Amino acid sequence: MATSIRKSAAKKSSKTSRSAGMAKPKARARVNPIPDQYAGINAVLRIDGAARAIDYYAQVFGARVRMRLDMPDGRVGHAELKIGKALFMLADEYPEMSILGPKSLGGASVALQLYVRDCDEILRRGERAGGKIIRPAKDEFYGDRSGMLEDPFGHHWMIQTHIEDVSPAIMKKRLKAL
Repeated sequence: MATSIRKSAAKKSSKTSRSAGMAKPKARARVNPIPDQYAGINAVLRIDGAARAIDYYAQVFGARVRMRLDMPDGRVGHAELKIGKALFMLADEYPEMSILGPKSLGGASVALQLYVRDCDEILRRGERAGGKIIRPAKDEFYGDRSGMLEDPFGHHWMIQTHIEDVSPAIMKKRLKAL
């Protein structure tokens, strides 16, 4: 009985709202709830100096701006960049909303991993553009040549070039030998 009273009240409320000048809501078009370009985990970098970071990522990694929304105060509110097929996002810091980058927080807590054709060249390019090589490139037991770069904004980038296919069994054997 309580259910039928609620249904009756809802119908009356709906009719009253429409009769007061509100149109019946239109059916929403069917859309993909997870857009194709956002199908995986996407990094959102928080940066003190997002506009400069966009330029750095374009120069060092060949990033292309897919979208950029600048706020009236001059800060980047949201930008989407692509490196190859990979999408990542960034924005300026907004301390008033507790949105802070690694430099404000005292360091990076994650690293972004990027495969490139020549990790040595990208590490050098990143350093020349103002980044810092944290770990020089070297051949690793798992089949990649790998190094670590800290960009001028405090984010860590694992720059890797795949040089050898290694089976899990061989990988375990090599790791044990280290």
